[in-house]
Amino acid sequence: MLWIQLGAVVAGLAMLVWSAGRFVDGAAATAWHLGVAPLLIGILVIGFGTSAPELTVSVFSAAQGNSGLALGNAYGSNIANIGLILGVTALVAPITVRSAVLRRELPLLLGVTLLAWLLLADGRFGRADAAWQLGLFTLLVAWSVFEGLRNRNDPLAADAVREIPALSLRAGLAWTGVGLVLLVVASRVLVWGAVGLAQAVGVSDLVIGLTVVAVGTSLPELASALVAARRGEHELALGNVLGSNLFNTLLVASTAAMIAPGDVEPKLIARDLPMMAAFTVALLAMGLGLHGEGRINRVEGTALVTAFCGYTAWLAVGALG
Repeated sequence: MLWIQLGAVVAGLAMLVWSAGRFVDGAAATAWHLGVAPLLIGILVIGFGTSAPELTVSVFSAAQGNSGLALGNAYGSNIANIGLILGVTALVAPITVRSAVLRRELPLLLGVTLLAWLLLADGRFGRADAAWQLGLFTLLVAWSVFEGLRNRNDPLAADAVREIPALSLRAGLAWTGVGLVLLVVASRVLVWGAVGLAQAVGVSDLVIGLTVVAVGTSLPELASALVAARRGEHELALGNVLGSNLFNTLLVASTAAMIAPGDVEPKLIARDLPMMAAFTVALLAMGLGLHGEGRINRVEGTALVTAFCGYTAWLAVGALG
């Protein structure tokens, strides 16, 4: 049975990665044909769209009563996005931050991260807490629309245009629909396998969510960031991570809490949320820079990857100890 559940996790993750790519490509092409501003496509469609796997997995997890898996997936993905994905991307090609929009999003992400930590500090994630964050997410989308219409010449806009696939409107709509359906199917397979795997090896849903599921659902961000970095599209590589982390914190985790509000594991508050905040502070310091434009170089990328590996080892030792 263990091998069947492990196979379901692997198959579910593989299907998630493939379907997320098709969904984002289809949505970006559709938005382009509908005349959406390139910066909006970069921020909302590509940046947020790469977090579709986290949303579908967390929704199904919460609906089945596995809130630990849902929250672990959301917050663990944020840690993986910064520590693993941006770290590895910076090793491939150092990331320069010139976009004014992204430089404003960096402190915003830190504020959102600290808000999430504050709301969960009492040990409970209720619908009122989720409502606060969903309201903030709505304001963030409105702000993104405003910025997208106002800063049409931002470097992120040029990067986004190069990432839009050459698909017709009909093909874009088709891939969007196919990608969405497969995301749902893959999420159901993955959640079933992850819950069974956690029970089989005797670890909590939270740990499985923070590790296997979080890294797996972050693979679309990794693929997008690596391709963008190798093309010199630094703003898009960082924009994907910032958009994904904002999406995970404000929408993914809050949607899970709306479906299944309740107590959260103390370790999430004492260990994982502080770690997410620490990675975000490090990203803010690197991304804004002390003089002029920010830059995440290979030394800083190595530090991020090392810190992520150390955190993952900490989780493994705690789970098996």
